[in-house]
Amino acid sequence: MKADAPDAIVVGSGPNGLAAAITLARAGKSVVVYEAHDTVGGGMRSAELTLPGFVHDICSAVQGTSTASPFFRDLDLGRFGLELIDPPAPLAHVLDGGRVAVLERSVAETGAGLGVDRAAYRRLMGPLVRDADAVMDLVLGPIFRVPRHPLAAARFGLPALRSAVGLARARFQGDEAPALLAGVGAHSMLRLDRPLTASFGLVLAITAHAYGWPIVRGGTGQLADALAAELRSLGGEIVTGHAVTAIAELPAARAVLFDTTPRALAAIAGDRLPGGYRRRLEGFRYGPGVVKVDWALSDPIPWTAGGARRAGTVHVGGTLDEIRSGEVEVAAGRHPERPFVIVVQPSRFDPSRAPEGRHTGWAYCHVPSGSTVDMTERIEAQLERFAPGFRDTILARSVRLPADMEAYNPNYVGGDINAGIEDLRQLFTRPVARLDPYSTPTRGIYLCSASTPPGGGVHGMCGVWAARSVLRREFGIRA
Repeated sequence: MKADAPDAIVVGSGPNGLAAAITLARAGKSVVVYEAHDTVGGGMRSAELTLPGFVHDICSAVQGTSTASPFFRDLDLGRFGLELIDPPAPLAHVLDGGRVAVLERSVAETGAGLGVDRAAYRRLMGPLVRDADAVMDLVLGPIFRVPRHPLAAARFGLPALRSAVGLARARFQGDEAPALLAGVGAHSMLRLDRPLTASFGLVLAITAHAYGWPIVRGGTGQLADALAAELRSLGGEIVTGHAVTAIAELPAARAVLFDTTPRALAAIAGDRLPGGYRRRLEGFRYGPGVVKVDWALSDPIPWTAGGARRAGTVHVGGTLDEIRSGEVEVAAGRHPERPFVIVVQPSRFDPSRAPEGRHTGWAYCHVPSGSTVDMTERIEAQLERFAPGFRDTILARSVRLPADMEAYNPNYVGGDINAGIEDLRQLFTRPVARLDPYSTPTRGIYLCSASTPPGGGVHGMCGVWAARSVLRREFGIRA
């Protein structure tokens, strides 16, 4: 190996690739990141997708898991100009008749708006939010690790093992609280009657209460730029516009970490990996895709429910039964007439996202993997249902189908923005069944993407744990 060769190379500059590089650089290792795009970021990019002056987040828009992540909480990205904005309420779930369930930062205030389920919500969420740091330490850690906070792990684990539908029906009686839990559970992109879907809902609700669901002033791309600046301040190097198609193209290094899909790792590493392991990577399973719509708007989204106007994120899908039915349709390979839609309205709280007096909207719904069906009309019909007059505010739109999402980021296979289905089986075999899922059978080759534990989200912890594996295995350093 040449004297000037880097200690480590990272392929891909998404949140996990940058987190891995920063973790290695903070341990005193020289790192080079290679990124195929002309800009860094993976799912953390922003652009003028509709009209000049309208800034849209291409994928990630709300940073709930970022603020909960030990990696991000240990960085001072404000010194690079990063500013997070907390809307007055993290989330609202709209229902017919002008009703709304608002998830406030306070558990008590949230419960107060849930009618007959006021006390039940406080009993469920109160202890979990008080244990938020311990729960997130568990959730964002490797799969195979003894919990450092066993009592908190038990309080979270017992309800989390259930389906979102089962937990909601066991705990609540009205419409609002079950719909709220179903909405956050639907971020799993799984059928809501499947085990563990409650865990997704509980984790997201905990992050909203304990840490908030902020947006980034000026767009999520600013977060990627701040992480890149942090890495460069530590001596790391970033090479953009450089697609890596074969591992032989890379300079020599003690370790190469791939912020890619398992299939891409198998293709790039080729026969450097054992055939059996490579076939297991190629068999990694992906979940549903998304159809995403960005709007340039003349006015804010005119929600009937006033509470929705205070929230950065709004879940549009009606009752628990409606959301459950829609996700069942998607899992069966069909397209629901009334899809569950996740909406973000950043310009209400960040005027820099649009020209003065104008606004932006961001939304997506789930569809079968690789779908070619344009769901724009159905998405907009759902918003019109709860915000009459919405269509009249649309100045322009940008639509991305699953193939567009994958073309933008190859990690989104079939439009799967979670980088692999997180059902009961694959949660514990991500990307394959292996005690150290970040390492491979070949010395010096590692996977650090969201296809490893703890999975999707802009938290960087897949990269952190992969980097720690590298430090331990290649350099004898225990972080």
